Formats: sequence, structure tokens, C-alpha cells
Amino acid sequence: QPGGIDDESALFGDGLGLDSLDALQLAIALEEEFEVSIPEGDEAKAIFASVSAIARHIQQQRA
Repeated sequence: QPGGIDDESALFGDGLGLDSLDALQLAIALEEEFEVSIPEGDEAKAIFASVSAIARHIQQQRA
């Protein structure tokens, strides 16, 4: 895996240890790069659960 990040690894908490600032920066980058919308709150938490979850969200938004 590029950078040693498993597609199913948790991005927050005990996983990679990202925090809320990281989530905000990631959301902005994804919205700009892939022209998708990232909701706030619990739905965003589900989207940012893992790399796979982010990829699924992008695919759904672009379908």
C-alpha cells in the first residue's frame, strides 16, 4: 500500500490518529480535487472512517 496505509485502517482515534483539523483539511482537498461535497457531523465521520470509505463516497458522488 502506498505510504503504508491500509485501505481499511481507521483514519482517526487509534488508527492513524488524525484529528478534527486534519478532517477539515482533508474535506477541503477532496471537495476541490474531486468536485464532491462532504457533509458535516455524523455522516462525515462515516465517510472519513477509512480510505475505502472516502473512495466509496467519491464514487457515489461522481456517479
